[in-house]
Amino acid sequence: MKGRVGALLMAALLVLYIALVGQRAIAFFSTGDPVAIGLGIALVVLPLLGVFALVAELRFGLTTQAIVRELRETGQLPVDDVPRRPSGRYDREAADAAFPAYREAVDEAPDDYRTWFRLGLAYDACGDRRRARQTIRWAIKLRRDSRR
Repeated sequence: MKGRVGALLMAALLVLYIALVGQRAIAFFSTGDPVAIGLGIALVVLPLLGVFALVAELRFGLTTQAIVRELRETGQLPVDDVPRRPSGRYDREAADAAFPAYREAVDEAPDDYRTWFRLGLAYDACGDRRRARQTIRWAIKLRRDSRR
């Protein structure tokens, strides 16, 4: 729930930012000066990149939630039994010890998005966020391809 509120807040702030920057871009365009027009173009392009990034992250989050829900309903979501430190983070050594089973599952079923998703969760538990996101993105792609 906290993540959704944060995402909605960021989306609202981005809309406000785009409106304010859009006004400035129009002001730059109306001067007729080539340098000002160039700045106006930059003020239009940069927020569009922000919108693209926000939409991509929202899609990633929503699809991830859908996969978690699906795995939970079918009893295929891994049990979260890795011990945690007082800070709430996973104990690195315990997470590393549980990791090989998820890697082997991917080796046995490389086209199954569920095994890749569980591997992504294992990467996350091990503290490797970059690989976790890459692996979960791959799982999302496999899921999308399997539904065609």
